[in-house]
Amino acid sequence: MRQLARAHTFAAGAALALIAACATNPATGKRQIMLVGEAQEIAMGQEADQEVASSLGLYPDDALQAYVAGLGKTLAASGERPSLPWTFRVVDDPAVNAFALPGGFIYVTRGILTHLNSEAELASVVGHEIGHVTARHTVSQITKSQLATLGLVAGMIVRPELARFGDLAQAGMQLMFLKFGRNDEQQADDLGLRYMTRRDYDPREMVEVFSVLDRLGQTSGEGRLPTWLSTHPAPANRAQRIQSEIQAQHLAGTRVEEPSYLRRLDGMVFGENPREGFFEGSAFFHPELRFQMQFPRGWKGQNQKQAVGAISPQEDAIVVMTLVPGRSADQAANEFLRQQGLRPAGAERASVHGLPAVTGLFEAVADQTPIAGRVAFVEHGDKVYRLLGYTPSVRWGNYDRVFAESLASFAPLTDRRYLDVQRRRVKVVPVTQPTTLDELARRQGATVSTDVLALINHVAPGAPLPAGRQAKVVIGGRLPNEDRR
Repeated sequence: MRQLARAHTFAAGAALALIAACATNPATGKRQIMLVGEAQEIAMGQEADQEVASSLGLYPDDALQAYVAGLGKTLAASGERPSLPWTFRVVDDPAVNAFALPGGFIYVTRGILTHLNSEAELASVVGHEIGHVTARHTVSQITKSQLATLGLVAGMIVRPELARFGDLAQAGMQLMFLKFGRNDEQQADDLGLRYMTRRDYDPREMVEVFSVLDRLGQTSGEGRLPTWLSTHPAPANRAQRIQSEIQAQHLAGTRVEEPSYLRRLDGMVFGENPREGFFEGSAFFHPELRFQMQFPRGWKGQNQKQAVGAISPQEDAIVVMTLVPGRSADQAANEFLRQQGLRPAGAERASVHGLPAVTGLFEAVADQTPIAGRVAFVEHGDKVYRLLGYTPSVRWGNYDRVFAESLASFAPLTDRRYLDVQRRRVKVVPVTQPTTLDELARRQGATVSTDVLALINHVAPGAPLPAGRQAKVVIGGRLPNEDRR
């Protein structure tokens, strides 16, 4: 009876706590459970913002950053949470994407900017992300996870037991991959439509954005972002629904701002920036740092600002390379192998393609899972590189040789074909007389296909370009293995 009474007391206390945690959603006016207060929400966003900036990097154009920030703050001022510390950034990422973190931290990639054609289109994208924040969608997702005791584990590149040693997934970065439900996405669309029309932007430009995303999802190659399409409803359905909303609400606006927007794109890096490293099959080349490395064949590679790695098809093993502080492989190896809970074995000085190195084996426990790995610290130039391969201990026999071969492949890069590779850039040109994309591409020396040019210019591949408009072409920067298309 005493235990039963305690259970009733606990249940009553929990119920009271949940009632106290109920809050009115500022964007919808509805009551909902929120276990994360606004101060905590802002703090979470601030911490994650630092990780996004260091992991993805910010696009190095102060004028463009100021332009996007100004547009975003203007839209946010017309929303339901104008007092948040709104921050808007352009991240140096070729993916076609935009995302929001709690507390008013909004990001658009340079990839999505190159695929938009007007300020009104950008306003619809930014407005959608503002909607996620004003409606507290991320906080709601976190609350649901806490209530279900699931924890915030969405979006990791590797399984949780492997993430800690690879440095490829941090708690803050997981926020940006948190998936919203269909209702949340539709609500963010509606709020974005609300915010852009309050600033007199033409709402039909939101429909155009969805049309471009729909085309993007049907293509492969440069610019495609499966993540956008996997975390959002089908763009075609969104376009139809928003078109219906525009008509039903008799929404109107006149601002498009196409020419001024396009001028801001002139010279922007397009697609992957090969100067910061690129994969050619399973081989990775880094022209700026002048090294190359072979990752296991058939593994999924990912190149980030602070790490490059590949995960096995079964997602039970990873090879990852990062820079570490200092100039001595010995010092870096000692610091790593002396970590609490890590059991080193067989550490020794070595030479990797003529470079001073320290190699070794280790065992550890990550989230109650025993793991085993191979590590190498290599001096190259004035930097030290840490190369790691690891897997749950029960699978070590499957991967030891794979790890050893991959780590031993690190070498100086001397091939001028790779060292001299350059970035592709957007060039905005006036169309002075009717022409076709094929002809424009030939005249300008475009280095992407006409299908890509058609996509970023929002025209059909064979459609004529009328005189009087501006068009985007992409020039420069072929990779060594590319054929002219």
